[in-house]
Amino acid sequence: MTNPTPCELISWNGVYNLSRRLAGKIRKAGYHPDIIIAIGRGGYMPARILSDHLGIMNLTSFKIEHYQGLHKEPVARVRYPLAADTAGQQVLLVDDVSDSGDTFRVALDHLRSPGAPAEVRTAVLHHKTVSTFVPDYYARKVLKWRWIIYPWAVMEDLRVLIGAMGPQPPSIEAITQRLQQDHGIRVPHKMLKDALAVIQTAPEGHKAPGIEHP
Repeated sequence: MTNPTPCELISWNGVYNLSRRLAGKIRKAGYHPDIIIAIGRGGYMPARILSDHLGIMNLTSFKIEHYQGLHKEPVARVRYPLAADTAGQQVLLVDDVSDSGDTFRVALDHLRSPGAPAEVRTAVLHHKTVSTFVPDYYARKVLKWRWIIYPWAVMEDLRVLIGAMGPQPPSIEAITQRLQQDHGIRVPHKMLKDALAVIQTAPEGHKAPGIEHP
């Protein structure tokens, strides 16, 4: 690979700790949302954990498509719209990461289109400083850009990284070495076995796209 992508592999325990930290920041700020809205797909799990830690049972979502694996679509767009009425409510809008900022701009426009909420604040696990959008709350700031691999997207992202190797290395050990060499991540063998099974069984038209940098 001529342009390796630096990556960071996040564990489920890491996600929980980041979500817990994020909930603490929201409580400390004194913000009490009436409803939490997840931006799908990345915001589903952080929003659910925040719902638990903040004691807010009103939780819903809508889906925006911008990334497929590490491939960035030219324009972020709403695929499945918001069904809830948020007019007059205090809203917490949640995603996993603020990467380019495009997703949040589209999400905020969509959220305000049916009826204006009283207030909208935004929250993410990771805020990359290259983003043009700064969320109200974030658990961790990413100063040096890298692709964050969350546990709910690990198969999708590994498909991309392995597929970009050209001729697939002949063994799991060789793939492990390439991932560490090119991307700085150590991936457990059982996780790689699962990713290879996904690659081998993916229908035509659902192969992982290539890698793009910001």
